[in-house]
Amino acid sequence: MDAFIKAISYALPNKVITNEDIVSMFPEWTIEKINTKIGILERHVISNGETAMDIGLKAAEKLFDEYNIKRTEVDFLIYCTQSPDYFLPTSACIIQDRLGLMKNIGALDVNLGCSGWIYCIYLAKSLVASMVAKNVLVITSETYSQYIHPMDKGNRTIFGDGAAATLVSCNGFCKLGEFVLGTDGSGANNLIVKTGSARHREKLNDLEFDDFGNPRSSDFLYMNGPDILNYTLEVIPKLVNDVLLKNGLNMEDIDMHIYHQANSYIAKLQRRKLKIPVEKYYEYYSNVGNTVSSTIPIAMKEAINGRAIKLGDNILSVAQGLGYSWGGVVLRF
Repeated sequence: MDAFIKAISYALPNKVITNEDIVSMFPEWTIEKINTKIGILERHVISNGETAMDIGLKAAEKLFDEYNIKRTEVDFLIYCTQSPDYFLPTSACIIQDRLGLMKNIGALDVNLGCSGWIYCIYLAKSLVASMVAKNVLVITSETYSQYIHPMDKGNRTIFGDGAAATLVSCNGFCKLGEFVLGTDGSGANNLIVKTGSARHREKLNDLEFDDFGNPRSSDFLYMNGPDILNYTLEVIPKLVNDVLLKNGLNMEDIDMHIYHQANSYIAKLQRRKLKIPVEKYYEYYSNVGNTVSSTIPIAMKEAINGRAIKLGDNILSVAQGLGYSWGGVVLRF
């Protein structure tokens, strides 16, 4: 049985951090430098007392309202986050109750970063294809802002908080093609928050600053930018080729590329390496930042709203993230 995307909506926190705000905190930066290198003008972040689950619930409520989806139609729930409200219980169980979904449904959490949406719609497709479920609600929600050290000007310019809700069903406007997934756990330490969980429950208080004044601490998010970039540029070309091959397509058959929306620097390098025409490479991050697992559905929603996608288009969507983890699929509108 085929599976389709039936609805996509997203939600963002109200609080906004602009490049002017960042420059006021870090005078060594300039607005022009951030705009040119990162391509992000502003990013939304959670306020005190707000969580990833709160934003995810808002995204789901918007989906129900925008597409007139009845809650009784949802018969499976997948929640993707690395910012859970609690270590236990499972966040998806709480979401089921707070959304007022039926009790005779499956609900589970997925702990993945930037590749999370690809993985989750793959799981959703599998549930629909195997007739376990007819309508799978996928919620991706991330709040990396709570993990970033206040003096980490690099990551503060990149990441934004946000959530998306996607309904995968046996009918809809976008058919899910064949998927390719991959994992290489040897790169785990290149994007990590080491403390707070079972391995290092207590803070290590090992904060230090490099020669450029950048903080590094086991108690906050650490990203090895150069290694992440090298990994991305190595994995993505092969992933793109493998996804095309599995779907029986050539690069010329793709009408639009909607990849994980990291930042303009990575986007430009990817597009040039893959020789993708500018008009076929969709970007949407300047006013939201890198929202991790929600970047692709947010960009797709905006592409649909802006009529950048038309009926009959083949969309190639790929993502890579911490773990390391990556995945790709062709979406047929």
